Parts: sequence; structure tokens; C-alpha cells
Amino acid sequence: MISGVVLVLLSTKDVPTVVIRSPIYASPAERIEVLSLIQNQTLGDLFSGVLDANSQSEIIIALRQQASPRRMRPGTEVSLRWTQRDPPVLRDVTVKVNPDERVRLFPTVSGWKSELLRTPVITDTVWSAGEIETSLWESVYSNQGLQDMNMNDRAELILELEKVFQWQVDFLRQIRSGDFYRFVFEREVRPDGTMRTGHILSAELVNRGRSLKAIWFDPNGDGNGTYYDPDGNSVRRAFLKSPIALRYRISSGFTSNRFHPILKTWRAHRGVDFAASIGTPVRATGNGVIVRLGKDSALGNMIEIQHSNGWNTRYGHMSRLASGIGVGSRIQQEDIIGYVGMTGLATGPHLHYEMRSHGNPKDPMSVDFPAGDPIPSDDWEIWEVQSIKNLRLLDCLQIGSNINCTVKFEDGIKSDTGTR
Repeated sequence: MISGVVLVLLSTKDVPTVVIRSPIYASPAERIEVLSLIQNQTLGDLFSGVLDANSQSEIIIALRQQASPRRMRPGTEVSLRWTQRDPPVLRDVTVKVNPDERVRLFPTVSGWKSELLRTPVITDTVWSAGEIETSLWESVYSNQGLQDMNMNDRAELILELEKVFQWQVDFLRQIRSGDFYRFVFEREVRPDGTMRTGHILSAELVNRGRSLKAIWFDPNGDGNGTYYDPDGNSVRRAFLKSPIALRYRISSGFTSNRFHPILKTWRAHRGVDFAASIGTPVRATGNGVIVRLGKDSALGNMIEIQHSNGWNTRYGHMSRLASGIGVGSRIQQEDIIGYVGMTGLATGPHLHYEMRSHGNPKDPMSVDFPAGDPIPSDDWEIWEVQSIKNLRLLDCLQIGSNINCTVKFEDGIKSDTGTR
């Protein structure tokens, strides 16, 4: 027996030829119609003229299982998917409830059904650093390293930075040209690039040569962490530096002799005036109980809160007070208690803010409070792991640098890498 390779010879006329044909275009099998709610329009109004009365009723009943049709806001998108048959058949309806949730409605043999669809996200890490020329807001907002982040998300990031250092820095009066910041920010990102949630993992603010660092600590891994300095002391204080976040200016400070613009007399001004737009939220600077609330001849709409250790704070000239609060209400630090206005004796929109210790007026801008509670001893080992990791992430970044950072850890801790 002879083994080997068998060759088959084909004549040239048996070889297939390749021919380039013109592309064939097929019409889509379906058509998607996108509608939007307008002011004072209901879903019933939107469907009128598009669907028959029975379909409208069944769709709205099915929608109620996932969301309230009455709470749909102007601009809500409603997508209808039709077949290209003649006559067309409605395959499904999708209602965009919010950026993270959609309700899909579809016909079955037993009527219309619904399902809730959640927008998928990925988790990424953003590094950024910069030198401040005028304000933290302007520096972060115009940072070229954040050009891929939309403006609304940048604004949220700035507010997160302010929240981290709000107990230690007055961002209006104490920030100076030449101050420096850097931070590592972890976020959940939707497919369209917008951010669902995010928080700072670690941050540093160098203010007048003083370095302030804050490190995220979440011992239970449930997202309810808080911030500590590298020594394990809480960055929180008993009171915030300001009752208004970032966008304000001080129009009048604490003084024993000020010319009153309405009364035309010289008198003491035992508080600080924060000029801001009407409607700007006013937050409680510390935990306490409301002991006085209502109208005052001089302060207009005002609130007084009693805190521990003999401290009281007062907030005046508000356009309105927050709903659901009254004398005796317990208030937590950062709760919104009202909104900037110009009620009472005021020549322009601003908030009058006072602090008193055992009845004695104190300058809110000069009071220095000790740090909050340190890391609990039971959590110290977890803290050491998380703080080392987050600080090393921060150390990847120096001012003006491009990120290509690999962070290695000992003792089996997973490595983290990130690129901006």
C-alpha cells in the first residue's frame, strides 16, 4: 500500500469567480417614534390620537406597577416601537422615568405587562490636580484633565470637594491664589458618559501653605463612609464654616460698630451676612433643636437652633423656611432649614448668621472647633488597609502630571490601576 498526498487538478473553468455587487439596502423591520411630555400634559393626552382608548388604559394600568403616571415631569421621553406592517403593530412602549430607570410596556395574550429596566453603569476612577488662581470652583471647572466630564458632573465633583473640607476651610475668605488641590474620585458612569454617583477616595488641599488631607473610610462597605485625616481623626467639626455652600460672598462681617444701611445709625453687627441669590439653600451648621422660628421685625423669617455645650445659632432674612420643621424639631448638621431672601430689615438678598456661646456673641469666621471622634479602635486594622490604599492612589498625582499609575500593595491587597 502506498500512502501519500492526493492532488486534485481542477480546470480553470471549474474555479469560482468573485464578483463585487452593489450593496443591497433593506428597509428596517421596525420604526421607533419618540415623544416627550410637555407642560401640563398627561400620558393620556400624549397617547391620544396615537393609540386607541383600550390600549391607552391598559398601558397606564401596567405602568402603575412600576411608576406613578401622575409624577411624570415635562420632558419625560416615551418611545413607541412599531412594526413596518400595513397596518403597523405596536411592539412595546418605553417610558424613561429618570436617568437610571425605564419602564418597558409590552403586549401579551393576557394584556399589557411592564418591567423595570435599570441603566447599566461601570465604575471608574478620576484623578485631577490643579493650582488655584481665583477660586476652587473656577479651577476645577476649567481643569483640562476633566474635559471628558460634562459640566453638571464637574459641578457635583466640586460640591463633593467642598463637603470634604467644609469644616476646616472657608472657601470664600481663606482660599488664596497659589493654593493647590489634588484628589482621587471614584464614580459610577452610565453608557452616555454621565455620572450616577461618586465619592472622593482621597484628597489634599494646600491652603496658605497648610496641607489638609482627607481619606474616605467605609468599614462596612455599604457606601456610608466618612472622612478622616491621615492620623485617623475625623475631619468633621461640631459646626460648618458656612451655612451656605460655595456660591456666596460676605457682604458684612462681625463687628462692634457698623453703619446700618436702613436704620442709618452706627451699631454692633453680631453676626455675618452671606450675600447669595434668592432661593439659595441654607443649611444648619450643627446638630441641635429649633427653639425659635417665625417672623422677626429685624431678621424677617428666622430660625434659632440650640446646640450642645451652650451654643446657639441664628439664621435670618430667609425668603421661606423649609417645610416640615417647627419649634422642637431635631436638626442634623447640613439639613436644609430655609432659603436665602431679603425679609425683615434688608436692602438685598442675603443670610444673616449668628453664633452665641452661653449667650455671648462669637465671630463665626474665627471660631475654631476641635476634631470629631477618631477611628474606633475596633476598626483600626480595616482603616490601616483602606487609608494606605487611598493615600497611595493620591500620591500617584502631582500638579500638572498625566496619570499612568500602578499601585502595588502588600499582604494580598488587590492592586489598583488608573488612567486619566
